[in-house]
Amino acid sequence: MTQTFLLEIGLEEMPAHVVTPSVEQLVEKMSNFLKEERLDFSEIKSYSTPRRLAVEVVGLADKQADIQEEAKGPAKKIALDAEGNWSKAAQGFARGQGVTTDDIFFKELKGVEYVYVNKFIAGKSAQEVLQGVKEVVMDLKFPTMMRWGSNDFEYIRPIQWLVALLDNEVIDFEILTVKTGKTTRGHRFLGETTEIADATAYPAALEAQSVIADAAVRKEMIREQINALAKERNWKVDIDEDLLEEVNNLVEYPTVFAGSFADEYLQVPDEVLITSMKDHQRFFYVMNQDNELLPFFISVRNGNADHLENVIAGNEKVLTARLEDAEFFFKEDQTHTIADYVERLKNVTFHEKIGTIYEKMARVKLIAAYLAEKLGLTEQEQADVARAAEIYKFDLVTGMVGEFSELQGVMGEIYATLQGERPAVAQAIREEYMPTSAQGELPASQVGAVLSIADKLDTLQTFFAAGMIPSGSNDPYALRRQAQGLIRIIIDRGWDNGLVTLHEMAQTVAKEGGDLYRGDLFANQAVEDEFIMERVRKMLLQRGVRHDIVAAVVANPDNSFVKIMQAAQILENHLADEDFKETIEALTRVIRLAKKAPEFAVDAQVDQALFENESEKALYLALEHLTTEYQSLDLDGKYEALHALREVINAYFDETMIMVDDEKVKNNRLLVLSRLAALTSVFGDLTELNVK
Repeated sequence: MTQTFLLEIGLEEMPAHVVTPSVEQLVEKMSNFLKEERLDFSEIKSYSTPRRLAVEVVGLADKQADIQEEAKGPAKKIALDAEGNWSKAAQGFARGQGVTTDDIFFKELKGVEYVYVNKFIAGKSAQEVLQGVKEVVMDLKFPTMMRWGSNDFEYIRPIQWLVALLDNEVIDFEILTVKTGKTTRGHRFLGETTEIADATAYPAALEAQSVIADAAVRKEMIREQINALAKERNWKVDIDEDLLEEVNNLVEYPTVFAGSFADEYLQVPDEVLITSMKDHQRFFYVMNQDNELLPFFISVRNGNADHLENVIAGNEKVLTARLEDAEFFFKEDQTHTIADYVERLKNVTFHEKIGTIYEKMARVKLIAAYLAEKLGLTEQEQADVARAAEIYKFDLVTGMVGEFSELQGVMGEIYATLQGERPAVAQAIREEYMPTSAQGELPASQVGAVLSIADKLDTLQTFFAAGMIPSGSNDPYALRRQAQGLIRIIIDRGWDNGLVTLHEMAQTVAKEGGDLYRGDLFANQAVEDEFIMERVRKMLLQRGVRHDIVAAVVANPDNSFVKIMQAAQILENHLADEDFKETIEALTRVIRLAKKAPEFAVDAQVDQALFENESEKALYLALEHLTTEYQSLDLDGKYEALHALREVINAYFDETMIMVDDEKVKNNRLLVLSRLAALTSVFGDLTELNVK
């Protein structure tokens, strides 16, 4: 027989961004709890609103599964005394298992006899097991926690009510002074308290009180209402999924409505209007069929359509106030030149241990110039990089960005265009901030990509030089995001850069702009390198690359980020090859022996006169042939070339002892293996691969 269990945690309104991850966490913890308690179930449904987190466990077993197992005790020599009687150890073991010494039998394990008993554990009823759900509720973790009253207990918001029903029976427990029951609360204004007769009646009982408990159903209601309104008025509406998710977690009963603002505000750039509506007011913006912004917005009310005109008027008033500010700042900012704003940056601190934003731009200009030349940008692109680096932070001291910080870079592009800067320069000012999230959009232009890399690299270098290194989850300056963005741009562009290139550049620019750097730029270089390579590891793992392949390809920090990614892909592609295991085993045998070699001079020569068998000569000739063409091969070609040596390598090891007493012969052989091992380094360290 199966049952249904309902758990609802009633709360004061939670922040919208907390709702979805919290209910997902509740589902996960409930699932783990039931599995640990051996209480079978079919599925767990989730429900959530700003005021509640709930789960419905469907197909729940009425009791735990019984356990029949053998329990192992002490060794026989300890369990019996000299007279063959049960020792205290054996008697204690039997009592602990709930049996008598008459139930003991012996079994041999690895040549030693031990005491065993057959142990039967009867499964507890679901009612008894579910008392432990209290710990599930109390164990939820949130990004921000609070206390209320005089309690030490912390939670996202004060718990107001608890429902715990197994079919129609209350599972009794209490958190602080809140006891479980059958009573839930409806919509704050449209509903009232109501009793849930049965666990399966939960969604319907709440809907009767103007609460749509199923977040997916509620979201679809919002989507359908927006689309219906847009169709009715011949509008195009970009239903941003992140905004839809946020709005959905702000309401319990959604009603979509439209409002408007004065046409005059359309003179303000679209980006400003959209930011005012979307980011500040949680409104959806409206366009015509030609993708031109219209003076309307769509929003969602937490309630029904009663007195909706008052809600619309209130929202219009709030938006108009923000647009008035935006219009003022837009006009006021244009009364100053870019040079005026750049001059102000001399007095704006980037960080007290690092210097001003003006100094940062000077450093970035040096880095960007180096990169632009090394990456082969045209003369015009190099000039655009230089100009963009001179001014790219100027919009930080404009009134608009002071009021709408989300528009940094965006307003820089707009104002730079209005003041006659080249389009490539203006575009780079916006693209410098990209990507703005882990998977965010990357710069589309060469100039923007170089500027973005230079800025991120300067941030990483100066913070590490100042000893401000992220530890654990603590990363107040978002250096992990900076590093990941840097790597993503380089890979996206296919630029063959890695840590070696970055080190060379750092040394060059440090000489040119030494007075712009505070502290030793290279004091924490090794830590910074590991920090950057850890981002590469994370990116590979997020792409689903096997852990051992990740460990292999990142083991050689001399490789470029592009080559590391390519190497991982190539190894993944060949995993299913019939001879992959044999190939890797042959190559790793070479690498392990090469690690035992002395340090050879760059011009050290292999002495063919020391060869003692044909396999030595065959491997040497194959290596010589491969070496001459190796650099012209792409990475896939390099793998195929190494793979082709497999049989030659195996024959070599079958006939040749490497670590012989004759030093000359041994070192001659190690020199051959070292040169072959060096060719495999484009794939990192293949000894990290698990091919067992």
